[in-house]
Amino acid sequence: MTDALARLSLNTATTKRWTLAEAVDGAARAGLPAVGLWREQVATTGLARSARLVRDAGLRVSSLCRGGFLTAADDDGRRRCLAGNRAAIEEAAALGTRELVMVVGGLPCGGQGHDRDLAGARRRVADRVADLVPHARDHGVRLLLEPLHPMYVADRAVLSTLTQALDVALVHPAETVGVVVDTFHVFWDPDLPGAVARAGREGRLGAYQVCDFTLPIAPDPLLSRGMMGDGVIDFAPVTSFVAATGYTGDVEVEIFNASLWAADPEEVLRTAIERYLRLIRPFLR
Repeated sequence: MTDALARLSLNTATTKRWTLAEAVDGAARAGLPAVGLWREQVATTGLARSARLVRDAGLRVSSLCRGGFLTAADDDGRRRCLAGNRAAIEEAAALGTRELVMVVGGLPCGGQGHDRDLAGARRRVADRVADLVPHARDHGVRLLLEPLHPMYVADRAVLSTLTQALDVALVHPAETVGVVVDTFHVFWDPDLPGAVARAGREGRLGAYQVCDFTLPIAPDPLLSRGMMGDGVIDFAPVTSFVAATGYTGDVEVEIFNASLWAADPEEVLRTAIERYLRLIRPFLR
């Protein structure tokens, strides 16, 4: 590992063709110090083996994706939500990371249609976070609330801005509930400079994830994330906002993109490293 790459993490969603073992090996050979893992890959590989693979490669787990989907309005949905998220907390602890990324969930589906009570869904997010905090605290894990771009408000995240996420986190200790800054989801927000500064003051900035926002938007909007430099995001100011907080954690490259998934993962990783060194690292402190 070189000093230039000392904070770069490969989120394994970026190289989807690789197994967890292949992603860990690829990151280590490329000189990266960390990987961000997804629960589905961990389940396929096995929790104990996943932890051993990362440890034996001399890497760290920058974060685990994902917990969340907290908006169920019925009793059975709430029970399943809490059980699943408590399991995710335990997995994060076993993998040696304290950062569990939480995609909080969209408007829940009802019997004949959708629940349109957006304010109610946001209240349920706050309630479920409060329910999960004791388990997270007991396992040394921090719940990282991730605001998602507003186009996902109906199906993935009723928290669309960093300020909304911080407001939910505010009533809990900073070591137990924090936030994620993901460039794809927040670059558009005119209040971003103040919100990132607030996250820093409150000690809640737990992860910085980077990718670009590409056009045209893909038929599946989830796949509109692109390699840094291939879209519309100016990474210099966003990275500078994050650096100004004193954040010293990892920078995860997390990309969902069909073309990149079809490409050679080795080449995808090489490009990610080059773009990180050119577009992001110069603005870190």
